[in-house]
Amino acid sequence: MSDAILTLNAGSSSIKLAVFDLAPGGGLSCWRRGELREAGAAQRFRLRDAGGRTIAEETWQAEGFETSLSQLMARIGDELAGRRLAGIGHRVVHGGAGHRVPERVTPDLLALLEELADLAPLHVPHNLAPIRAIAGQLPDVPQVVCFDTAFHHTMAPVARRFALPREYEDRGIRRYGFHGLSYEFVARQLAALSPRMHAGRTIAAHLGSGASICAMRGGASVDTTMGFTALDGLVMGTRCGALDPGALLHVMRQDGLDVEAAERLLYTRSGLLGLSGVSNDMQVLLGSGEASAGEAVDVFVYRIVREAGALASVLGGLDGFVFTAGIGENAPEIRKRVCERLGWLGVDLDGEANRRGAAVISTPESRVEVRVVATDEEAMIAEHVRDLP
Repeated sequence: MSDAILTLNAGSSSIKLAVFDLAPGGGLSCWRRGELREAGAAQRFRLRDAGGRTIAEETWQAEGFETSLSQLMARIGDELAGRRLAGIGHRVVHGGAGHRVPERVTPDLLALLEELADLAPLHVPHNLAPIRAIAGQLPDVPQVVCFDTAFHHTMAPVARRFALPREYEDRGIRRYGFHGLSYEFVARQLAALSPRMHAGRTIAAHLGSGASICAMRGGASVDTTMGFTALDGLVMGTRCGALDPGALLHVMRQDGLDVEAAERLLYTRSGLLGLSGVSNDMQVLLGSGEASAGEAVDVFVYRIVREAGALASVLGGLDGFVFTAGIGENAPEIRKRVCERLGWLGVDLDGEANRRGAAVISTPESRVEVRVVATDEEAMIAEHVRDLP
């Protein structure tokens, strides 16, 4: 009987999953990927094979999360096809200041993480819910939590601090950074694909519905655009990115918004959707003839370029640039616009390579090597489950 590792990434309305075969020598290969997503009052389950082909689509009438998770785990059990489930890995968005490496789940750890939920109340409770449920269903299967903030613990204190009274930092109010599992995967890929980029000064741009960029030196995080929450930095699908806090205070006073209404404004009504009034989908915006859609794309690119310039100054120059995640991997027009604006840093784009989505999209003469790297947070989680004693 062979072993398998399951990874789960639970959000507010969906659970993404992957099943990896674990070879006797420790090698990992993806066997299945899927997701469970809310569809009105029902739950829609979709499963794909290793090649991306959809092999199952089902709709479940489930009452509550526990029931949905039980159905999901039963469905995964069917797909294991005789494999033994050796471990389950979970993405947890926030690990606070004290959780810097993946950890095996224990009752004490769960209690600590529940206390940290206030740092990311829209994410962490959803991350923890399947852990608790699975502990009751499969108590003998080890579970491992992997923190999206952990990769950025290498940032220096000067990069982490807000200019607030010291007491707030003592309470955990500081810059943490996110998308860490994605950046960690990219860094490991660069070590094999381009040792020069890995060892040098590289900016990685994780551009998707959530978006950030990270400055790395020697494969470690030096600084990043997200801070205390996943709202900061770049323009995102429905999130505003960097915002003058005075503007928020003004809007709250003028419109009489309470905290919950302000939270909805910043997380779900802003970003590309708010700017365009059309969509939060980059492909829709690029194909739209609406002026507001074009303006939203312009702001998106402008903010990437502005933040990239700032991070290049922190690094003291630039040796490499990586595009990753949904937009970064699949929108050559966005890559083109960003690279053209970064020519002053030594970026020279190969237009044809970019159009066909090549792995390297810079010219041989470019001082900055530019790559497109497909991220795989699930594979990174599976590696951590495998490697944890």
